[in-house]
Amino acid sequence: MSPREVMSQDAGERLKDACAALGLVPSDEQLEQLLGYLQLLQRWNRTYNLTAIRDPQQMLVHHIFDSLAVVPPISSAMPAAGRLYDVGAGAGLPGVILAVMRPDWHITCIDAVEKKTAFVRQVSGALSLPNLRAVHGRVEDLDPGNCHVVTSRAFAALDDFARLAGQHVAAGGTLLALKGKVPDDEIQRLHAVGEWQVDAVQTIQVPELDAQRCLIWMRRHGARSQGNP
Repeated sequence: MSPREVMSQDAGERLKDACAALGLVPSDEQLEQLLGYLQLLQRWNRTYNLTAIRDPQQMLVHHIFDSLAVVPPISSAMPAAGRLYDVGAGAGLPGVILAVMRPDWHITCIDAVEKKTAFVRQVSGALSLPNLRAVHGRVEDLDPGNCHVVTSRAFAALDDFARLAGQHVAAGGTLLALKGKVPDDEIQRLHAVGEWQVDAVQTIQVPELDAQRCLIWMRRHGARSQGNP
């Protein structure tokens, strides 16, 4: 058995364990799509420098598992056939993972770097994900997206995220920032602006990752919470 086959087998078992720990029950096709994404990311990263993480083992945890951990929480805020924008998506994290795990959702990955949106388009075709699309551009320049959820992972501070991407949230929808430690200073600056407020701060556990992770749920001032933690 070649080293690549050993890695694939090991990654597959760890992926199944991570999904079980998160309460996810992926189909065999979804597991293949997740592993296929990992392989595409490794291949493209050698030439296009899509992510600073290059070790396949670290990619599995820091990218795949980290994104899988947000699937159950986002499911609480997304209706069937819901619309989600992933802003500053980079190589499609978490947007690609969400598209794999929730094929009924309509996922759009937005990034200002063309090589990254080109990669997401390649992923959409290679992995047969008709619910995934990529848009090259600045989120503030796009027409309103009328989304149920607009999310970001390491895109910007909370007040900048709300200012740039808030127009894409439908009435009653939510902004969702994926963060490490709770960003208390960012929350204070967001509330000082006044248009958006933090509805909840949710701690999440990422399998095999010994680091703090949290989700910052934000709603327009005065909007009612609809099932978020």
